Amino acid sequence: MVQAAKNTICLWYDGDAEEAAQFYARTFPDSSVGAVHRAPGDFPSGKQGDVLTVEFSVMGIPCLGLNGGPAVKHNWAFSFQVATADQAETDRYWNAIIDNGGQASACGWCTDKWGLSWQITPVALTEAITNPDPAAAQRAFAAMMEMGKIDIAAIEAAVRG
Repeated sequence: MVQAAKNTICLWYDGDAEEAAQFYARTFPDSSVGAVHRAPGDFPSGKQGDVLTVEFSVMGIPCLGLNGGPAVKHNWAFSFQVATADQAETDRYWNAIIDNGGQASACGWCTDKWGLSWQITPVALTEAITNPDPAAAQRAFAAMMEMGKIDIAAIEAAVRG
């Protein structure tokens, strides 16, 4: 028997947990879809035999997708923050989410088609806004506040002044 993770993030979906898990597994490294469990009986948002839960991981984080129905929606209070190494990686994840029915937001945030929030955060941004030079950090922060997807070259230019 496989040892279950001590702590698993449970994410609520409206019948499409398996589709979401497959997307995450295709998009992010160290991500996969595990067991798909079908309901042993009817439930408020489905019938016996429908997919009830999907075990998956996103970048090594164990998750469980629960097809709980339309009553509960994701919100900004929970997000995955993905640290990216360069602009190509930042663009790849951002574009994958947006091009698959997601929505862009501000400061590196976006929402996937299922309403789950993502922060696509280049390491260069984190380093810039925590720069020991307060003026450089402030310039980088001000530049970030004007962005949707983070532009690393613009952040680095802001740090330089």
